[in-house]
Formats: sequence, C-alpha cells, structure tokens
Amino acid sequence: MQKPSPQKKFALFVCVPVSAGKSRLIWCFSGNFRPWIDKILPRWIFHVALNRVLDSDLYLLHVEEHKIMDIGPKNWQKACFVPTKSDTLVIGYRKWLKKYAGGQVDWRGKYSGPLPPTPPREQLMDRYWSHVVNCQSCNSAYKSLNVVEVMLQIISVASIGIVAIMKQGTMSVATRNSMVAFAVLSFALSRWLAHFIYKNFRYHDYEHAFR
Repeated sequence: MQKPSPQKKFALFVCVPVSAGKSRLIWCFSGNFRPWIDKILPRWIFHVALNRVLDSDLYLLHVEEHKIMDIGPKNWQKACFVPTKSDTLVIGYRKWLKKYAGGQVDWRGKYSGPLPPTPPREQLMDRYWSHVVNCQSCNSAYKSLNVVEVMLQIISVASIGIVAIMKQGTMSVATRNSMVAFAVLSFALSRWLAHFIYKNFRYHDYEHAFR
C-alpha cells in the first residue's frame, strides 16, 4: 500500500527592483492538502492574513536598506547580522550581487546618488494603493464592506429617528428600549467595521522591536 505523500505548503516570492528604494513583490502560495479551503474562503481573507506577515518586516527591510547604502553595499555584512542556517540564501545572494553587479543594482544611469528619503509610515506601509486597488478580490471586499458600514450607520440613525417621532404610548417601553439598543449596537458595529476596513485595507502600522 502506497503511503500518502506528506502534507506540504510552500510560498514563492519574487522581488523585482523597479527604482531606487522600491521593488515590486510577486508572490504565490500552494500546497497539496486542504484544497477545499480555497473554494470556500474568499481570496481576500488570505491576502489580509498574508499582509500581516509582509508588513511585519516591511519597515525593518526599508531601514536596513538605508543602513547598507550608508555603509556601502560591498560592506553589507557590517550592517546585517546573519548567523543562522536560514540566512544562507541571503549570504549567497549578496555574494552573487557583489560579484556580478558590485553589490547593488545597476540602474544604467537612470538612478544615482543616495536613496530617496524615508516617506511617512502611512505612505511606506500603505495597503490600498500598493495592493487593494489592483486586486479584484480585495477591491470588491473593500467596496462591499464600506457599503455595509454605511448601512449600519443608516440603520442606527433611522432607529433613533423612529423612537423620537413616535408619540408617547404608541410604542411599548420594551419595544422602545429594544430599538434604542439596536441603534447603539448598529452604530458600534459600524465603528468596529470602519476600524477593520482601515486596518486591513488601508494602513496597519507595525511597531518592530528593531528600528
């Protein structure tokens, strides 16, 4: 009897320099188990989860790039501490880059001098213009959730308005209290949803231990 193949999942990242201080990240995930998850959960949920991982190192890598350029690309090891086996590929890449490109990307005279200054964190770690606007799944989710947020606010205001215009005695105390509670709950949900949308589709700050 043939043994079942072990469960595997891998991630492929391709980072393409596009200008000084900027790169385009192309990535994909794949695996040989639980394929039904991809059919049930919408794609944007996976993207939201992945963005949390990417954002965790984005600011650190940006700062590290500036440190390497300040000390000189050929002396990059003085700016980085890479003692583990998992750093082998990083070391190999840096040796290859030093051998064939002098330790940095050759822009053929298009870009020269120091790196552009560090932009505000809201711009550096922006999610909307860097991903959401270009991703069909995330863009659809962003628009749909914004509609739900507005609907919750309308429901909240309408419920309070109904309670306010109803004459005394035409509505029981229990019904009145229920509608007020429903209005408060709808408003609270709209505020929570607004925070969720901003944090996952606009900007999520990350306080890294090493800055």
